[in-house]
Amino acid sequence: MKELLKENILKHISLSQDEIEAFVDLFAKKEIGKREFLLREGDVCKFEAFVVKGLFRVYHIDQNGFEQILYFAVENWWITDIDSFCNETPSQLFIESLEDSEILLIAKKEKEYAYANLPQIEKLFRIMTQKTHVALQRRMIDNLSKTADQRYIEFSTKYPKLIQRLSNIQVAAYLGITNVFLSNIRKKIALKK
Repeated sequence: MKELLKENILKHISLSQDEIEAFVDLFAKKEIGKREFLLREGDVCKFEAFVVKGLFRVYHIDQNGFEQILYFAVENWWITDIDSFCNETPSQLFIESLEDSEILLIAKKEKEYAYANLPQIEKLFRIMTQKTHVALQRRMIDNLSKTADQRYIEFSTKYPKLIQRLSNIQVAAYLGITNVFLSNIRKKIALKK
């Protein structure tokens, strides 16, 4: 289970065998059933998690009761509520498994221990944070400047395997549109082919 995590880490930084073993030993294994919550709004997020197997959605419910999906996480991706985790404040997010899943969790105390004892780990999380910021910035720009049709086409092109694992409702919530509007987009695309 930890081999995938090691591969992920070594894509970003170099560590000795002893260092990587010491770091991955700080993670706890957890199995999550389909439709189970890893985090609920109002709870304090006490983990960062690496997805070994499965699929998660990270979302918020707005004041009108509509679900707004920030992102999905599949194998080899990380999930957390970074605001709640870093600031130890109640989360505004839900993290729910959409499939039976396996994750590796690291708690704040263990992460701080890694920072103090394995200096390269700070570089790892800096790199990952930068990549997350870039992705979120691009998503914000896309949401502000592109049509729903364009956003759907880009999402389905960029993540063809992921889109097959999601329902129309979930894709629509990610794109910020209704399920009916998504169906109309798919019909238009099918007619053009």
